Amino acid sequence: MARSLKRIALIVALATALSKVAGLVRQQVIAAAFGVGAAYDAYNYAYVLPGFLLILLGGINGPFHSAMVSVLARRPRQEGAHVLAAINTLVGAVLIGVTLLLIVAADPLVTLVGPGLDGTRHELAVLQLRWMAPMALFAGLIGLGFGALNAADVFWLPSVSPLLSSVAVIGGIAILWWQLGSAIVLPQWAVIGGVVLAASTTVGAVLQWLIQLPALAKEGLNKFQLVWDWQDPGVREVLQVMGPATLSSGMLQINVFVDLFFASGIVGAAAGLGYANLLVQTPLGLLSNALLVPLLPVYARLTARADRPELIGRIRQGLMLSNASMLPLGAVMVALAGPIVSLVYERGAFDQQAASLVGGLLMAYGLGMPAYLARDVLVRVFYALGDGVTPFRWSMAGIGLNAVFDWLLVGAPTPWGQQLPALNFGAPGLVLATVSVNVITCLGLLLALQARLGQLPLQVWLRDTGLLALAALLGALFGWLLAHGVAWPAGLLGLLLQNAFSAGLALGLYGLLATLFKVPEAAQLLQLLQRRKAA
Repeated sequence: MARSLKRIALIVALATALSKVAGLVRQQVIAAAFGVGAAYDAYNYAYVLPGFLLILLGGINGPFHSAMVSVLARRPRQEGAHVLAAINTLVGAVLIGVTLLLIVAADPLVTLVGPGLDGTRHELAVLQLRWMAPMALFAGLIGLGFGALNAADVFWLPSVSPLLSSVAVIGGIAILWWQLGSAIVLPQWAVIGGVVLAASTTVGAVLQWLIQLPALAKEGLNKFQLVWDWQDPGVREVLQVMGPATLSSGMLQINVFVDLFFASGIVGAAAGLGYANLLVQTPLGLLSNALLVPLLPVYARLTARADRPELIGRIRQGLMLSNASMLPLGAVMVALAGPIVSLVYERGAFDQQAASLVGGLLMAYGLGMPAYLARDVLVRVFYALGDGVTPFRWSMAGIGLNAVFDWLLVGAPTPWGQQLPALNFGAPGLVLATVSVNVITCLGLLLALQARLGQLPLQVWLRDTGLLALAALLGALFGWLLAHGVAWPAGLLGLLLQNAFSAGLALGLYGLLATLFKVPEAAQLLQLLQRRKAA
């Protein structure tokens, strides 16, 4: 089992790495072309609803994907084909209606998400939302199909498929640049640029759906017909997990709506959040998929009471591996936020002012990386146990907390200006609010899991997490001193050296200290990296 998990994790990690690199290149292209101007700022408000559906329904480890894996992993292939066809029929019918709603109600929906947008950005966001509305339908089909493939032990294609979305956007901007050249940054071309961004994003979603069809056929899961069979036991089991899981994950994504609502009164904040979030999601998504994709079927197969000790061991494995990887990465993001943003984005329309905005946001995001992934591990354990209600309840509570924290740290926007907040943290306050909610939710889920399973050695887990946090803090401090205390060469080469040496030595010191602290998962990560390097 351990060897199989390592093999699957490697496959998922490589595929996800390709997708994340492509996503980073896509974001660099967007930054150079549009900076934090109207086209990309409006795009973030237009994308929030279709993007929410794509992440919620179509994402790896999303509720549709998780429900399909949990149910189909225990069923024969022929039965799985029937279940997939029936769920596709139901989901497709519902999401066609959602697509039409997004097209018809685009104007009031943009007003709801971004009440503080000026007229230009508002109209552009409405137009972009209508172009991206079909993503609602394809999001559901993508998530269901890739969940079925993962249940059939097909991991490469689902993990690498987001690369197609990035390629589509890069291609669209390349065509626009070919036609307009450097004039692409001029305000009069904002509408054209915004439409190209939206249309190419939709094309990317369509490609993600198309690429899964041959793989489904190869695995015998290609029952491509309308099936109205809601009484099938497998279909009912999928719906029982999918319903609460979708609501739970949806509540988490609603926090994005809340953040954008409060961000709409800060010019460029939405664009800055998009750029900073991508820098965090690149390593986070890579490690999340590498950890959660192979572990989710394992959790689902260890639900019997006789398997309880092994399940608890696997939960420890998931949590501590996530902490061992996220704590040092988050600390490095905080320590080297400025150099990282300058290296990745600062060119073309992305100037020093934009770099300063995104750097502050990246520091806030770095603080929350450990809690983000640990929460996802715990949520997947509840899904595997057939419990989507507990995560849903905590997600509901998180929405209210997020709104309160946003108001306290940033202040509420109105069409007439920004209300006076209790604490003026600016745009980073939006991220800090989300970080606080994730920490509270993570602790709540862990205590709920303890009440359900018992026997969780929480004190040992907390001690080892504290040791990892101390090692990460000392490593990041060393990296910060190197980055800001050495006279690095000017230009791109200097930034590259500054980031590579500072981050590399910071992570190296972390690895040394974590090993000396004798945290088993840290040693496992180091051994895995050494084997990959030797290979």
